[in-house]
This record gives sequence, structure tokens and C-alpha cells, in this order.
Amino acid sequence: MQFGQGLWFAGGDVQQSPDFFHEGDLVSVLTTQPLDRTLDYKAPEGGCVPGALVEVPLGPRKVLGVVWGPGKGDFDRSKIRSVIRVLDAAPMREEMRLFLIRAAEYTLTSMPAMLRLATRAPGLGDPPSMRKVYRLGTGKPDRMTDARTRVLAVLEEYGGLAFTQKELAEMAGVTGSVIKGLVKHGAVAEEDTPRDLPFAPLDPERPGKALTEEQKAAADTLRADIRDDGYGTTLLKGVTGSGKTEVYLEAVAETLRTGRQALVLLPEIALTAEFLARVEARFGTRPAEWHSGVTMTERRRIWRMAGQGQVQLVVGARSALYLPFQRLGLIIVDEEHDTSYKQEDGVLYNARDMAVLRASICGAQVVLASATPSLESWANAEAGKYRKLELTSRFGPAVMPEMRAIDMRGEQLAPGRWVLPTLRAAVNSRLQRGEQSLLFLNRRGYAPVTLCRACGEQIGCRHCDARMVEHRFLKRLMCHQCGDTIPIPSECPSCGAEGRLAPVGPGVERMGEEIATLFPDARVSVLSSDLFGSARALKAEIENIAAGGADIIIGTQLVAKGHNFPLLTLVGVIDADLGLQGSDLRAAERTFQLMRQVAGRAGRADKPGTALLQTYQPEHPVIRAILSGNEEEFWKAEAAGREAAAVPPYGRMAGIVLSGTDLQQVFDLGNALAVQDAALRQIGAQVFGPAPAPIARVRGRHRVRLLVKAAKGAPVQAAVARWIAPHKLRGDLRLSVDIDPQSFL
Repeated sequence: MQFGQGLWFAGGDVQQSPDFFHEGDLVSVLTTQPLDRTLDYKAPEGGCVPGALVEVPLGPRKVLGVVWGPGKGDFDRSKIRSVIRVLDAAPMREEMRLFLIRAAEYTLTSMPAMLRLATRAPGLGDPPSMRKVYRLGTGKPDRMTDARTRVLAVLEEYGGLAFTQKELAEMAGVTGSVIKGLVKHGAVAEEDTPRDLPFAPLDPERPGKALTEEQKAAADTLRADIRDDGYGTTLLKGVTGSGKTEVYLEAVAETLRTGRQALVLLPEIALTAEFLARVEARFGTRPAEWHSGVTMTERRRIWRMAGQGQVQLVVGARSALYLPFQRLGLIIVDEEHDTSYKQEDGVLYNARDMAVLRASICGAQVVLASATPSLESWANAEAGKYRKLELTSRFGPAVMPEMRAIDMRGEQLAPGRWVLPTLRAAVNSRLQRGEQSLLFLNRRGYAPVTLCRACGEQIGCRHCDARMVEHRFLKRLMCHQCGDTIPIPSECPSCGAEGRLAPVGPGVERMGEEIATLFPDARVSVLSSDLFGSARALKAEIENIAAGGADIIIGTQLVAKGHNFPLLTLVGVIDADLGLQGSDLRAAERTFQLMRQVAGRAGRADKPGTALLQTYQPEHPVIRAILSGNEEEFWKAEAAGREAAAVPPYGRMAGIVLSGTDLQQVFDLGNALAVQDAALRQIGAQVFGPAPAPIARVRGRHRVRLLVKAAKGAPVQAAVARWIAPHKLRGDLRLSVDIDPQSFL
């Protein structure tokens, strides 16, 4: 990797350039192609501005690029080609270009890869597409019918607003031919308008929900920060059900009043349906929605409108952070502790950290909201880098659930069963009262291992060093690393024995079978992303549960993410010890967060809730901390342990993953890096490894890890860049750098 070599910036700053490049001037263009430098071109006819999105020739191809500044002029001018055309899109603002530079420097990512993140919308090079709309005309129809009368009545009622043919036909209850007949006589006017239209304005003056005194104080503080029109980060820490959303929506309203744009990041697509309904209730219309589940057409529209300042609020997944906002004033990172904010492939970044970086560059406010914040955010608040606002009680009549442990060593459990008698009795009592129960198990599928009882073989993936997970609903075994699936075999692939394969351990599908046996009359819903063909289907099931369409919910980590089920009064955690296994430095933190979050689903309305944790280790410090509810004591103890070990957030880490199809070649590169570590020793850093990654083969590629550990203030990125630069990657060898790794797989 040759990070930053030849790119047109110095010291992390965008250099001053002319406000306009005239035809024939040399311009430097950063393209989305994997090159290690910008390229010189001549400005096109009509000229261009810095930041303009352009189409340029590269060999025989036409590629997308951004005018990054004046050309270097270090190439034969007679051979320099011209920019083909300037795209019909808002130029990339200087603050956005600086954000991409700083993000690239922090994550050790190439600039073309960062530019691809920032232009991830289809059809940016296409001319503006048009669509036909219909409004009230000036002519008179040759005759009137009931259908024609209804069409004209709709157009008159809405004061001449334009509608698509489908919208107008549905509102009037007619077919398209009726509208076409009116167009023929001039009674309805048919017009062509751009397809990418601005979003309907949100009304910040609409009254929100009545706030408690605690909520009002927090909202007032956030509003004052926004009026100050500068950068700042606030940790909004509130117990589950305390109304954090209503507080930060007041901050969104204040941002809209100032004429600036707002972005709300959510960790899970399935959360958007309920959240969008709350936004619509608060502001009178829906915001823009950006994630992998929206159509390509809508993604292009959002991208264009963000750059033109004609979308006020975007609600989206982590990639929404790279939209070209014209005047971004507020970024909300909801459930900021959630691990899904870390991009684990391609460009490796943490959206929480990048949100803070982007806000610091454009002078925006950041609100990090969570009931169980990450230790990094907690430590920054303790150190005074972030403001901290706390909501200590639930909204309205709701109270925090009672939490108890069930000692699995003291109860009898039949073979092949996982629900203890105490938990079973608690579920039964909720069924009798018409209340909902949630059983949580953080394992997808039917069983995590399929074992041959004849030879002991555990069926593994053909391409990865991982066991295949049985998904009985799909009648297949699936690898959760590469996604490969095979039909469930009838005989052992190792010894050929028939009828000897057996599932080992529970997954949520297997839990579903057990619950159906224990409670045959109950309506059971299994919530796992594997079981739904689309995000829309998953959203529909969550809405069905919230409306009372299930008695018992069985779910994975998906159910811990902000859902509000008013009838849910019992949460049972099947294996509370699962996350405590292994050597991950964040194991205790993640277990604490997950257990507290999933327990917080209970008792969010007017009925009290209970959370029961099945555990073999009720005396474990993390389990005791979960049950006691003394979160500050847990964070202090966890922080003290991390500080003593000089690990994040009190130290720096960088993960290096080497991969290739030839294991010896991968290890040779790892060993060469380990012994040639002078650049790291200069900053006092240590190198651990090389060693096989915990999952040592994925998609047929062997994986070897090295770990760099350094003091908190050490310039890790620069040292790592110098360390890896001399090593050329031959053949199919790949090297990736993960600054601040969140997982060690």
C-alpha cells in the first residue's frame, strides 16, 4: 500500500486554488480508479470550478472524477487530454474534500476508495431524467362523466398541484385512460418535470410530545449548542425507554430552524420504519431514507438533493455519512455503541468516529445517543472532550425492569432443552395475562454445529475455517463467514454413515421448536435476519409484533436494537454467558451492553417488566454488574482494567490482516513485517504475530494477523504507513490495515 503518494494535498489541508478554471487551464482530477495519484487534464469548454464532478478519459474508458485543484504541469502538455464534460451535479464542497482527505489519513485508505464512498449513487453521469406530471388545465372536456368530474375535483381541491398519473388515478379512483382523455381536450395539462425533485419541507414548529423536566433540560442544552453554530459533541446517555429520541428530535428541529441540514444514523435497517413514523408525526412529513433497502432511483435523488440543500433531514445507515450535504449542522448517532457502525470490509472505518471528524470540519454538532455507551465515548465524556447529558428515568409511567439471574447449576433441565423451569413458568404467567415474552439467544440458525456421531466429524465450510450452521427452515447448512450454503446431507461427508448426523447446541430456530412444544397454543415469532427475504418483510413482522401479533418472540441481537413492544413484560436470556467466552478485550463491555439493551425491551409501557438471565456464572463480575444496574461502577472498573493494560481507549491498536491462497507466502510476508519493524519501534510500538487469524481461512484465502500496540498519543498511522510501504504484494497477496479494530477475527 502506498498511502497518499502523489495526491494533491499537503499536511491534511486542501490547498488554495482559483475559484474558476477557464477552458484549457490545467486541472488536477482525482478519479475513482485505483491509482496512487491525481491526473492532469485540460478544463473543458465553458470551464469548471474546484470540486466539480467530471467525466474524464482514462485510456479507452470514460471514468468519474472530481476536480481537486490546479494541475501540476509536470507532464508534456501536448499529450494532456481534456475533461470530457462536467456532470450536472453540485460541486463537491471544500469541507467534503477535506473530510475525505482526513478520513483517508486516519484509516490509511487510498483516496480513490474514499471518493467511491462519496459517489455511491447510480446514474450520477446520466443527464437529468424527466417524468410526466399532470395539473389543472384551461380547456373544457367535450363531455363530463363521473370519473372525469372526480379527476377535476381532485386537481381543484389541491390548488393546481401537479401529480403523477398513478397518484392522480389513485386519488380520483379512475384509470389512466380517463386522465389521458382530459389531456386531449386541455382540461388537464401534461408536463415534463425532473424526476429528482426536492423533498417536501419539514415543519420544525409542529409541536412535539410533552417532555419531562429532565428531557426538557437536555433538549434546551442541545438547542443552545446548535444556535451557537459551531462544532461540539454531546453524549446523550439515557436508560432504555427514557425518551432520548424525543430529546434529539428537538435538536433536529432547531437545526432546521437555522436553515441547516441534519443526519440521523441508525445501526439497523429494521429500525427505520418505526423511527420514520415518529419523525413524520413530529415534522409533518417523512425525511429521506438512505440504506441498502431503498431503490437505486431514490438513492440518486437523495444524493443530488443533499448536494443542492433540498433535503433537510436524512435518516440512514453508516454510508449516509458520505452524502454531499450542502450545509450540515447536526449528526445524530443513535445507539452509538453498536458494533454495526464499524465497516469491516472495503474501507475500514467507524461511523461514530467519522461523524465526529466530519462535524469538526464543517462546524456541526454531534449527538451520540445510547443507554449503554461505548467505553470510548464514556472516557471522552469523563475527560471533558464531550459534553454529557443524562436521562435517568423512563418516560411516563414506565419503570426499569427487575433483573434476576437463574443459576443453571441449580435447576434440572432435560437433554436437548434450554429453557429452565423457572423461565418456563414466567413465560406461562405472561401468556395467561395476555402479555408478551421475549427469549433472547445470540445464535442464528437451528444449531451452530452439525456433528457425526459415528466419526466425530463437524461439518465445516469448503472455503473457510468455520463450521456450517444448520438453517432448518431453509433446509440448508450455511457458512456465516462467506455465505456458502449446501443442502443438509443425509450421510456424513467424511465417513459416509447414514442417519448419524446430529445438531449440537441451540440456535433461534431450534429454540422456536422447543417453545412450540412447551406452549403449543402460543403465537411464536422468530426474529432473525436469515429468516426474512427482504428488509420490508422484516419491518412488517416487527410492526406486527408491536401491534400484539405474537405472544412469544425469539430473537437474536436484532431484537436488542431500539424496538418498542408495548405488551412485552418479560425478557429471558437463554445463555447469558455466551459473550464472556474468548479473549476479545471488549467481551465484558459488549456482554454488558447487550444484556442491558435486551433487558430494556421489557416494561416500556404501563406494565412493569422483568428480565431473567440464565447463567452458569451468577457470581461473574459482569453478570453482577448487569443485575445491579450500577453502570457507572462497571464503566469505572472496565476503564481501570483497560488503562492498566494500555489498550483502547487508553492506548492505540492497529490490526494487519494478510491473506492469500498460498499459506506459506502469506506467512513469509508476515514474518518479514515482524522483523522489519524499525518504523514502529521509533514510536515505541510493539508488534505481535504473525499468527493465524481465529478464522484462518475465508473464501479459500488463508488469513494471518499481526497486531500493533502503541501508546495513546503515538502517531500510529504514519508509522504503519512507513512500515508496510517497502513490502510489495505479489501474486494474490492482500494486506489490509484496520486502525482501532473492533473485532479480531
